[in-house]
Amino acid sequence: MLKTRTALLTKEDMNSGKDLPQWLKNEYATFHQTVTDPTFPCYFGMNGEKKGELRYAYITQEDWSNLPEAVGAFLKLFHEPPFVRHGLFVFVEPFEEEGTLDQYRDQFWAILQYLHQQDKVEWPLESSKDPDHFLWDFHFHGEPIFVFGNAPAYKQRKTRHLGNAMVLGFQPRKIFEGLKGTEKGGIMSREKVRERVEKWDKLPKHPDISHYGDPDHNEWKQFFIGDDIEPITGKCPFHHKDQP
Repeated sequence: MLKTRTALLTKEDMNSGKDLPQWLKNEYATFHQTVTDPTFPCYFGMNGEKKGELRYAYITQEDWSNLPEAVGAFLKLFHEPPFVRHGLFVFVEPFEEEGTLDQYRDQFWAILQYLHQQDKVEWPLESSKDPDHFLWDFHFHGEPIFVFGNAPAYKQRKTRHLGNAMVLGFQPRKIFEGLKGTEKGGIMSREKVRERVEKWDKLPKHPDISHYGDPDHNEWKQFFIGDDIEPITGKCPFHHKDQP
């Protein structure tokens, strides 16, 4: 794979369009319009986009080699203050024709597997490597990260449709300090967002949506939910490189 010229991008980079492919400019314009809609359910995404606190990267269908550098540079933002709840959104060059949800899901997990294979930092010893364990979480450079997929094949869950490209959202667990699943602030924030999501999607909360640490929950199922209200079945596509 040839290495692309850019890694981590800011709002200014995206708006300038310098050295960026046209498809990315188009998709970012749609993304910006969507997440800054006053009724958009996610306050964090909306405020982050407006304030220029989000970061971006892109990969093409043929070249994913930019991704490890971009995610690594993103995680360095949390090493020193000021500590801002940054989010990273990675745009994937669209297919020539829109795919099915299963095709996007397969590519989503293939991208995370690739990122894991390129990781030079050991998985933390105290963290489970088995996605079926309720405390499993994806790690890169030793940091736990919640990753969620958005794709054009979402027709009912419109909150997961951000344009013609698949978009991967990366949220380090660090940004949820004070907003964890069992903390009062986390419960209140989560419920407010989920109420707005249900209003946008006109669907009940997906049955696989819960909070990290729920013993009856598999975190991986929340990474790429269905476009319905049916629980996800089967094994997680992710495989830790140290596992047999």
